[in-house]
Amino acid sequence: MIWDRWRRSVQQGSDPAPLNPFEDLIEDAPVMTLLIDRDRRLLAANQAAREYFDIDPARLPASLVELTLEGKLLDVMRAGRAEGETVLVHRRRTVRTKLVPGPRPGETLMFLLDITDLRLLERIRQEFVANLVHELKTPLTSLRLTAEALEGDPPLKDRQRFAHRLIREADLISKIIDNLRQLAEIESNALAPEPSRFNVDELLQDLARRVGTERQVNVDVAAGLAVSSDRAKLAQALGNLLDNAAKFSPPDSSIDVAALAVDGEVRISVRDHGPGISPEHWSRVFERFAEPIVEAGEGPRHLQSARNANGPA
Repeated sequence: MIWDRWRRSVQQGSDPAPLNPFEDLIEDAPVMTLLIDRDRRLLAANQAAREYFDIDPARLPASLVELTLEGKLLDVMRAGRAEGETVLVHRRRTVRTKLVPGPRPGETLMFLLDITDLRLLERIRQEFVANLVHELKTPLTSLRLTAEALEGDPPLKDRQRFAHRLIREADLISKIIDNLRQLAEIESNALAPEPSRFNVDELLQDLARRVGTERQVNVDVAAGLAVSSDRAKLAQALGNLLDNAAKFSPPDSSIDVAALAVDGEVRISVRDHGPGISPEHWSRVFERFAEPIVEAGEGPRHLQSARNANGPA
C-alpha cells in the first residue's frame, strides 16, 4: 500500500518506490484521506490532506490531534459512524467524513470532504426562497384585495384608482420575475454585458426622477463625468440601491447620491438617513441572496463602484 511506502521512505529518508495507478489515484485524489491506527495516531495522509491540515510528512506517525489540531476528528473516530458531518473548530470548516477499514487490522481510513461552501450556499438559497415568498406575497395580496373591491362595482373614480393599483402590483411582480431570470443568466454566464459610453449625471438624474416622485433625491456629480459600462445593468443596480434606500428610511427623509472619479474608476454612492446595517453583517452586503438584519442607527447603507475601463472623461 501507498501508506507502507510513505512510512518506509520517511524512516529511511529515501524517495518512495514507484506507485501503481490505484495508489496514484489515492495520492492525487481531491478527497482528503488519512490513515489512522488503533492508538489514534496518524500514519499517513494523501496530498489533499497534507495541504489542508498543513502536515509535515517527516512528523509521521504522530498523534492525530497533534498533527491536525482538530479534536473533532478524534470524536469522529470514537463515534465510529461510517458516515457523518463535523465542524472543525480550529479551521471553522464543515467536513463530511467516511470511515472504512484500513489495510491492516486496527487501522482506519478516514475520508474527508470540505462542504462548508455547499452548506453555506444551501442556507443562502433557503433564505432567498423565504425572502422571495415574502416579496411575492405582498403584491399578490394587494392584487386579490383590489380585484375583490372591483367586484363590488365601485364608482368610476375608485375603479380608476384600483386599476392603477393593479398595474403597479403587476409591474412589481414582473420586476421580481425579471430579476430571477437575470440571476439565472448571470449564474450560467449567459448574460453578456453591452458596454457603451454615457454621462453619469444623466443616468443618476433619470433614476432620481423615478424615485423622486415619493422622496427627495439629491444628486452630486462632477460635471462631464462619464463611464464606459453596460448602462442598463448599472441603472438596474443603482435602481435597486435607491429602492432599498427608500424602503428602509423615513418617508420624509432624503436620499443622497454622489459620483466621483477615484484612481481611474467612477465611484457611485447611495446614502439614506434611516436604519443602518449592523457591523457584524457588513461582510455579507454583497453576498448572493443575503439580506442582513437592519438595525437602528443612521449612516450610509450602500456603496457601489462601477469600473471605468477607459478612465473617467
